[in-house]
Amino acid sequence: MSKFNTATKPTKTVNLAGGEAYSQTPELELVSILLTSFANDKFYEKATDTYERLKQLVKLCDKKFVAQAAIYARTQFGMRSITHVVASELAKYVGGEKWAKNFYTGIVYRPDDMLEILSYHTSKNGKVTNAIKNGFAKAFDKFDHYSLAKYRGEGKGFKLVDVVNLVHPKPTDKNKEAIDALIKGNLKSFDTWESQLTEAGQKATNEDEKAEFKKDVWVGLVKERKIGYFALLRNLRNIIEQAPEVVNEALVMLTDEKLIKKSLVLPFRFTTAFDEIAKLTDGKIVRQVLMALNKAVDIAVSNVPVFDGETLVVLDVSGSMQGKPAQIGSLFSAVLIKSNNADFMVFADNAAYRNVNPMDSTITIANSIRFASGGTNFQAIFNTANKKYDRVVILSDMQGWVGYNAPTVQFNAYKQRVGANPFLYSFDLNGYGSMQFPEQNVFAIAGFSEKIFDIMKLMEVDKKALVNTIKQVEL
Repeated sequence: MSKFNTATKPTKTVNLAGGEAYSQTPELELVSILLTSFANDKFYEKATDTYERLKQLVKLCDKKFVAQAAIYARTQFGMRSITHVVASELAKYVGGEKWAKNFYTGIVYRPDDMLEILSYHTSKNGKVTNAIKNGFAKAFDKFDHYSLAKYRGEGKGFKLVDVVNLVHPKPTDKNKEAIDALIKGNLKSFDTWESQLTEAGQKATNEDEKAEFKKDVWVGLVKERKIGYFALLRNLRNIIEQAPEVVNEALVMLTDEKLIKKSLVLPFRFTTAFDEIAKLTDGKIVRQVLMALNKAVDIAVSNVPVFDGETLVVLDVSGSMQGKPAQIGSLFSAVLIKSNNADFMVFADNAAYRNVNPMDSTITIANSIRFASGGTNFQAIFNTANKKYDRVVILSDMQGWVGYNAPTVQFNAYKQRVGANPFLYSFDLNGYGSMQFPEQNVFAIAGFSEKIFDIMKLMEVDKKALVNTIKQVEL
């Protein structure tokens, strides 16, 4: 009999709502924070408390895994600020590691990542380590004249020239001129869409002239495709109001599959844009844009795997889910319903099945879901479930407190009642780190990107698929 390599039982704990819960492994808790947390307060936790919890996890976890998880979150899931915190905290522990330089090169996806990491690090952790310096010096190899000029950080605490003077990058053919110009103080910004709009506003002598100048800028940006995908998504309303003549061309970009896949835009950004456009009154254009947004989000989540058997999707609509968790939960519920013809249930104090038309668009289904103000009662899910399911996907902040007890008794009673032994996906939408389920067939997952659906599929073969995927990140 094995003495060491034995399964461990989840440890009981108390969640942030005061209810019974179970602890995740430090690695999974770290990942849940990295894939769900922005630099903002949550219902049960302030951003500063999230950072403190993250610091402790960095200390506890294998440092190479921490580095791999941060790069995974930054490059595959588009998460920024939270990965900058990890990059800073990790510097305390990895000075002698051979892979440390590669980590600090890899975590830099854009030049301004260096500015953000250094700004946080010098304010919280003091001296910049050699690992950071060497990694950042190598990171300059990725960037050309345009990107260095665009993200030079003028007017901010840390500027790109400060980084150059700190790390002394070796110039390459594509950035030598830009680095020389940075050092001499004469690197001029390329005409970005932001600078063009600013200039248009400054040179106008009245409001009519300003409107005309801005219209010309938007027309040029769209026709010449000189605006990035995320910027286009964020500025759809401005384009509609200020340059309606190029709306059709803007929508061609908006629904371009290659641009969508390349953008790293998180799916909930589409619903944010949808809500903003829906406020407008120009019926014909609004309908046109909303239809394009529907198409774009369907493209963004088009590779969702189809699972075998019967699937139940359960969405937490309690009061603590307001904001981004509600947006993500609604959208992901809609995606799974459409792709897998899944049954749908909502719960707060109580649970109830909801009928959804799978022929409706993803955003239409997501926007039809209404949120309540009650508590979070996981027991109600299994008291209500009336069918044998092969998997149950629960999208929640996992802060159960109604009845205070975890739903183990009710879950087991459901399995006996219908003769089921389903896989259960415990989808933590706020990265609080605790679980409601200690059972063996439970997968704790997190993330705001559609890429998490691929991981879900893998988990039915390999429970540790998320962790193992992260461990494949090269350093």
